Amino acid sequence: MEAWILDASPGAYRYGTVPDPEVGADDVALRPVASALNHMDLWLTRGRPRPRLPHVPGSDVAGIVTAVGQQVTGWAPGDEVVVNPAVAPVSAIVALGDDAPLAKGFQILGEQRWGGHAGLLVVPSRNLVARPPGRSWAECAAYPVANLTAWRMLRRARLRAGERCLIVGIGGGVSTAALHIAVRMGAEVHVTSRQADKRSAAVAMGAVAAYDSAEDWPVQAEVVVESVGPATWDRSVRALTGGGRLVVCGGTSGQGVQLDLPRLFFKQIEVIGSTMGGYGEFDDVTRFVGQGLPVSVDAVLPLAAYPDALARLEAGDQLGKIVLTHE
Repeated sequence: MEAWILDASPGAYRYGTVPDPEVGADDVALRPVASALNHMDLWLTRGRPRPRLPHVPGSDVAGIVTAVGQQVTGWAPGDEVVVNPAVAPVSAIVALGDDAPLAKGFQILGEQRWGGHAGLLVVPSRNLVARPPGRSWAECAAYPVANLTAWRMLRRARLRAGERCLIVGIGGGVSTAALHIAVRMGAEVHVTSRQADKRSAAVAMGAVAAYDSAEDWPVQAEVVVESVGPATWDRSVRALTGGGRLVVCGGTSGQGVQLDLPRLFFKQIEVIGSTMGGYGEFDDVTRFVGQGLPVSVDAVLPLAAYPDALARLEAGDQLGKIVLTHE
């Protein structure tokens, strides 16, 4: 199959040919119609993490089934599907439910296993859901990672209707998904961004206020959603109410932060780590999308323009997801 390929990590992607992945007894093969970018696409080129090589990136995929394994029921060639990017062993799903991402053997599509920036993708049949009705291929490729991550973050942070939720660094897939979901949940949503146009767009999407990331934020929130890291960490912690919850899924500005322990225990705040989500949570977000949850798509580019898409992602210019179309 033809695919974007990483031969070395650190390294750069090239477009070329690799052998088709094998279809196991409980696997499904599909032809991607659209796939979307994540920061993982960039991190792999820097060796953080370093995948098994050669590697095919692409964690977000929607497409059409082309073949099924001999033990697969419920799917057939021609079915239009969206791929759950969080792949957990069946034993972990049974034992842990939506906490399956904590289990040994958990994998993320496009990280530990080949992804969908390619002409063919093979995944376990349990990782497919039917394409939500009425949504475009671009929207279907845009929602999996971002919405799954954001929904689990808000659930772990125990966000309730009427609470203030501050989303730091609006613009990326997870932060925009968190905005849409938090609004749906009935929260009072505040956001930050360095860029005035993103702040304005966030207010149009339902945020009650938007603040410059480089300035002080005049808000105290019960829940703070963090994915930026060192550049905003101290202000994120300061923005918490007493007993507030800070939930973090990544650090686009770096990996290390300092935490003031007296502030932690005197304010009785919580710092909560979160990543990806379980199969039930993916069913939840798929249902939300089917019910009309907004999905922010920044740009739709042809698969051949992957290097341009990576450059836009690295520059941080996007508002929502950057999608590649395969047709």
